[in-house]
Parts: sequence; structure tokens; C-alpha cells
Amino acid sequence: MTAEIFIGIDVARDNLEVAVRPAVEQWRVANDTAGIAELLVRVRALRPTLIVLEATGGLELPLLGVLGSAGLPVVAVNPRQVRDFAKATGKLAKTDALDAHVLAHFADAVRPAVRPLPDAATRALSALVARRRQLVEMLTAEENRRTSAAVPIRADIQEHIAWLRKRLRAIEKELSQALRNSPLWREQEDLLRSVPGIGPVVTVTLLADLPELGVVGRKQIGALVGLAPLNRDSGTFRGKRTVWGGRGAVRAALYMAALVGTRSNPVLKALYTRLLAAGKTKKLALTACMHKLLTILNALLKHRTLWTPPTTVGA
Repeated sequence: MTAEIFIGIDVARDNLEVAVRPAVEQWRVANDTAGIAELLVRVRALRPTLIVLEATGGLELPLLGVLGSAGLPVVAVNPRQVRDFAKATGKLAKTDALDAHVLAHFADAVRPAVRPLPDAATRALSALVARRRQLVEMLTAEENRRTSAAVPIRADIQEHIAWLRKRLRAIEKELSQALRNSPLWREQEDLLRSVPGIGPVVTVTLLADLPELGVVGRKQIGALVGLAPLNRDSGTFRGKRTVWGGRGAVRAALYMAALVGTRSNPVLKALYTRLLAAGKTKKLALTACMHKLLTILNALLKHRTLWTPPTTVGA
């Protein structure tokens, strides 16, 4: 039988470090169009079982696009998961070359599931969402500075605030237009917006940063976002079940939606009230509402149905 080949690729701004397992083979190419083309030819010849690289905040997207469109089995994984694996296997040092070997070993040992790469339009939408988030953060920072700024520079800060607000409005218009220009996204937006508590910002965040919504099961979607309670048990110790990890931007959007939903959505309102009456903290009750809301949204997109208020509300 043909031996299985696993490849790890460490993505840096200037270079791509490639390691092959089980063969002790390693090389480096430039992280540019020519380098990626060379890497594709060499990797394709190996007929790998799995290629793993880390999600590095966007640097990996060009490479992922080329490998994915070539039909190669590639997946970008959470850097923290890889680092924990490295520590568990005793590899504490960190260089580009070592990281590539760790990724190849991770591919062989863990075998993460290959997920389809979001198409170019989805990546463009994700970039717009990220830019909107950056503008909001900058606007908040400038507004905070204005309150304590010396008189001579307040006018300059105010001018910058006005510019940021103008850019924020423009980005939000682009986001809305991107959704409206796509029949599929228009359908998804209408489905999501049918749920009380879901507004335009939450909608574009979900569509851009959670393309698995409506595709995977309720447990998987909860784990992806970081809302699935996880056990913290070891030996005789029994810890509380907590939620952690996942996609922070999606979780932040769901938090605001759930907060609104506890007042406007009968299902979330009933769940929130029941949990508080049972002695649960507001934070725990709201987290439960976020998880419930995510489950509802996942089911709506999966079955392509609008949300309808239940005749009998129950948690």
C-alpha cells in the first residue's frame, strides 16, 4: 500500500516553511505568487493525505485558496491547539522550521477534518467585517481620548472622529450591498433577520465569520463558536463545566443579540427568566441564551425556514 503523506506548512509574512512526514523532508519558499506556485507543484507531486497550516489572521488565505482550488486536502487549524499539541509532545522550542514539523506531526496524529474553504466572496465579506470592527475600536479609542485631551488637540481628535464615523457608514453600506447582491446571502440574511434580536451587524458577522452555520450539527456549531460547555475533570477533581475558545467575534455578536433577545424574543425571554428563578447567575443565564439562539439560527439555515413564534413558549 502507498504510504500516507502528511505535510505541515508554517506561514510567515515573507516565507512558507514546509515539512513532510514521515519522510524527513523540508524546504522553504517565498510567500508570494511565484513561491506559492512552486510549492503547489512540489506538494501535488507528493499526493498528500493531509496538509495542515495554522490560521494566522489572514496570511494563510492566499495559500489556502491555491491549495483548496487545486483539490488538495488542506485545513487551517487553531494555533493554540497546535501549541498545546507541541507542549504535550515535548517540543517547547519555537522556530519556523520546528513549527512546520509540529504541524506535520499534528496532521498525522490528530487528523483534523478537512473543511471547504469559503469562496472569494465570503472572504471579501469577512475582510469588510474585520475592517468595520477595526473602525469601531478606533472610534471608541478616540472618543475616550477626547474626554481627557488637552484643549489644543481636541479639535484634531474631533476631526478624526468625524472621519472615522464617515468611513464606518461607508463600510456598513458596502456590507449591506454585498449581501443584497448575492441571492444566496439575501436568502440567508432574511432567514437570520426573522429572529427577534438579530440585526444587520450580527447578520454580517455570522455570514462572514461562521460559514459553517446551517451546515454542521448543533453540537459542532456550539463548539466552533466556543459556546459548548466543556468538562474540566482530572483524577478525583470535578470542576465546573465552562465555555471557552472558539470565535470571539461571533461570540461577541451573539452576546448582544441574546441581550436584546431576552426582552424581545419569547423563547429567550422564557429561558432567561426560568434560569434566573432557578438561582443561576445572570452571566450563566445569558450564556445559555446565546447557545439557544445559535442553535435556533443553525436550524433555520439548515432547513431554510423563517423563524415563527412558538404557540407554547418553553425553554
